[in-house]
Amino acid sequence: MADRVINVLLAGTGGQGIVLASRIIAHCALKSGFDVKESEIHGMAQRGGSVIGQVRFGGKVYSPSIPTGEADIMLALEEMEALRYLHYLKPEGIVILNEKQIVPPALDVNQYPQNVLSRIKEKGHKAIPLKAQDVAQKLGSSKVENSVLLGVLSLFLPFEEEIWRETITQSVPGKTVDLNIRAFEEGRVLGEKLLQSQS
Repeated sequence: MADRVINVLLAGTGGQGIVLASRIIAHCALKSGFDVKESEIHGMAQRGGSVIGQVRFGGKVYSPSIPTGEADIMLALEEMEALRYLHYLKPEGIVILNEKQIVPPALDVNQYPQNVLSRIKEKGHKAIPLKAQDVAQKLGSSKVENSVLLGVLSLFLPFEEEIWRETITQSVPGKTVDLNIRAFEEGRVLGEKLLQSQS
């Protein structure tokens, strides 16, 4: 795995913590000895606009941009954004899907795409659906949804669990470290259960 480039795409909306999550993944890759390239693209600067993060790591990475059809895994923080960027995924690619709908101000609620999970599976991709918001709220703050999702993602990437913990600790505000670490751990546990239920 060290020689081949692994492509991770994050998709969501402004205010969901995509940029922070992308940087945590990139720093984990660096600390694990990989060459890393990372980029973020903001569709609109305000909250609610489309945002994607791209992290590529391996033996040698030449470009920060994931070619269409080359992403190994998508971490989708919002359902419509998962559909919007699905063309980036490899045919055998995995989608970690946060079952959350954020209707853009310009879109009528009746225009929001339905059956997103089914549509992802119809394309042949493996989908792992979860409600990260429920986990985060049980911990006391909806703001740690992205750490819950990183916990699930961590099961698919070749970084030691301790490197994840160390990187999260260094990346989030000091007073939220314990909460974010707990969210990450809960995400790992939930991810393991979901994978067992699918096997």
